[in-house]
Amino acid sequence: MNKNILITGGAGFIGANFVPYFLDQHSDWNVINLDKLTYAGDLKNLKEAEGNERYTFVQGDICDRALIEKLFNEYKFQGVIHFAAESHVDNSILGPEAFINTNINGTFTLLDVARKTWMNEPFSKKAEFENARFHHISTDEVYGTLGETGLFTEETPYAPNSPYSASKASSDLLVRSYFHTYGMDVVTTNCSNNYGPKQHDEKLIPVIIRKALGGENIPIYGDGKNIRDWLYVLDHCKGIDLVFQKGAAGETYNVGGRNERNNNEVVNTICSILDELNPKENGDSYKSQITYVKDRAGHDRRYAIDATKLENELGWKADENFETGIKRTIDWYLKKYNN
Repeated sequence: MNKNILITGGAGFIGANFVPYFLDQHSDWNVINLDKLTYAGDLKNLKEAEGNERYTFVQGDICDRALIEKLFNEYKFQGVIHFAAESHVDNSILGPEAFINTNINGTFTLLDVARKTWMNEPFSKKAEFENARFHHISTDEVYGTLGETGLFTEETPYAPNSPYSASKASSDLLVRSYFHTYGMDVVTTNCSNNYGPKQHDEKLIPVIIRKALGGENIPIYGDGKNIRDWLYVLDHCKGIDLVFQKGAAGETYNVGGRNERNNNEVVNTICSILDELNPKENGDSYKSQITYVKDRAGHDRRYAIDATKLENELGWKADENFETGIKRTIDWYLKKYNN
């Protein structure tokens, strides 16, 4: 008989890439996707899963304890992969309350219902949930910002700088506490900046492509020298699946692309590829649309992740580098925005 897994936030960017991948990889699991469908969730991103008899969508809020209890009672989940989060830093600066509710209270609700379902008492699992696991998806932003050298490792102290990253750091620590206090089987992954198909239009790479094609100014914060480590979303999904299946209980694994680029490099690369694939009628380069705007408050200068632990212990490696991944990404958005 198939096992049931709860995936929260499966209509968001990473979740909507993960759900079809997981269904494809694991014919012995049924996926129940719980998503509130805020502005960041879109069921159009899950076309590949529709009609799959092993896939069920439920619209709802992870903060709704009665709903979470009902789902756990009905489906007897053997696993949870928890993507659901408010995740846009700019929005967390303007309205932090939603981030505290979803990212902290929502994570607590899921953890606590899982504990009561899976455990008899601390460090004593119910026989039918002997292998049940809670996998929490987090971000490299919990570590704060880096200088010009060095990488975030799993041992880097937390130093979040935005309400968003502070709320994610809080949820990470809650997950950790359920391992140490109750003996619940939990794992956490912290990833670098994801890019690829199905990302929300407000994020940097879709913004660059959309504004370029629309003939609008392409806005880049500050001097454009903020550095991020870019991870192709499907490589992230493969890493998540590996940690869920094989990671050691209570451990954290960093997932990073080893593809550091500053925002100037990202925007210039995208404009060069668009010049080739979708040239302007007047022959100008899309680079002429790049404009610099006032920097974001508390904007971290550099993030970069050391994924050595995941590579060495579980055998993960990224299949895409930035050059190959960005081409695949631009192809997808060209189809989306030119329709």
